[in-house]
Amino acid sequence: MKFQILVDSASDLLSDYVKDKNIGFKVIPLTINVSDREYVDNDSLNIEKMLADMHSNKKSSSACPAPESFLQEFDKAEYTFIVTITSKLSGCYNSACVAKNSYSKPENIFVIDSKAVSGTEILLVDKLLELIKQELTFEQICQEITAYRDKKNLYFILQKFDNLVNNGRMSKIAGLIASKLVIRPICIAHEGEIKMAKKIIGIKNAFTKLVSMICEKAKDFSKETLIITHCYAEDEANFIKNDIEKKCNFKEIRVLPMRGLCSYYALEKGIIICH
Repeated sequence: MKFQILVDSASDLLSDYVKDKNIGFKVIPLTINVSDREYVDNDSLNIEKMLADMHSNKKSSSACPAPESFLQEFDKAEYTFIVTITSKLSGCYNSACVAKNSYSKPENIFVIDSKAVSGTEILLVDKLLELIKQELTFEQICQEITAYRDKKNLYFILQKFDNLVNNGRMSKIAGLIASKLVIRPICIAHEGEIKMAKKIIGIKNAFTKLVSMICEKAKDFSKETLIITHCYAEDEANFIKNDIEKKCNFKEIRVLPMRGLCSYYALEKGIIICH
């Protein structure tokens, strides 16, 4: 096989996402540790059980995959692309780079830091598939996917910030503002880090402002896909989808449930939007 794509489970993708027999694909799982129990973020993870267990225990954390999880896949294709969660929030990118530098042909491995999570990783996988099918060279694909990554946008609205704060992914002050008051912050990914973009009173007002912020990015979205992922917030995600469809001409809008890692940090009613 000439090309394969590896992506971590922070992408919210399932293992059967790519069905092209000529392109290898695998989701490398992160893990969530709750007290003395380890939850592997794979297709069979019971997210509801994991969250319930986490809510009843004070001690929990997440862990990135070991370099060996990536390294053992490299011999399955001549060239490998790896898409990871932002390096500012996880060690996954570094783990993949360690694996690359341990391999006999590191020049055939390309690790791309998504500088985001969830839907952005999905969009990067989709773009890689498109570029591979165009029969571009490995070097050309590396250049194209990096340029594409740099144009992506990520927004999120959460109603709980406990794990982001407790695990050092968000400042305690921002978390306090978000969780103790009626203010609902709209956050963005900026150079791979979480930034608070707007502070809105009320969740419905926050949804409306979020849609407005997305529509302000461009006049024509006809060639773009937008992905909404959610943690037990399908109704809210579809409310946002319907509002965006009225105001922006995206080629496609997908609504998908979050997997384990994103659910762990976004928690119930969390929503991430990427385009």
